Amino acid sequence: SEKIRIEIISLGFTEPQIASDETIQQLFVECRLSNFLAEETPLSLRKPTGGRRIHYNYSNVIYVDKANNWARREYLKSMFLKPDLHTDSLQFTVVSDPPDDEEDLECEDIGFAYVSLRKILQEQRDIIEQDIDVFDSKDDSAVIGKLKVTVEALHVLRSVYEECEED
Repeated sequence: SEKIRIEIISLGFTEPQIASDETIQQLFVECRLSNFLAEETPLSLRKPTGGRRIHYNYSNVIYVDKANNWARREYLKSMFLKPDLHTDSLQFTVVSDPPDDEEDLECEDIGFAYVSLRKILQEQRDIIEQDIDVFDSKDDSAVIGKLKVTVEALHVLRSVYEECEED
């Protein structure tokens, strides 16, 4: 059936301030398509140190078939019909998960990474095990790390785009 497959493979930081920040202990990654869909890795993992990476090996499928997921499909169509910079990307958020013994602390966004679905269609290729930049949540011009992801969406994006041209 028609689907988008997203895999969150691993995360590593390039900025030493993340490694030295004692308030950041455990991390999980959320993936979101607009306000429309959010998934997160089921586990938060210990923060990587010394240039290492943590491995989530988390995979998720978003179904966008006409029969059962019409609204998602219409959203993808609107992305092509109304080009707006913020609606065509999957957003990955790296989130600090406070330790269990620190109930007063809240989850905190550490950084953001993006994959443009429009760019996948334009370049006619999926993102396969590719490192994407993670930007600091407090300074979106600063790259703090790399998130290795796979986004297989080309097949369904072609299909939706062809529907737009037919309408």
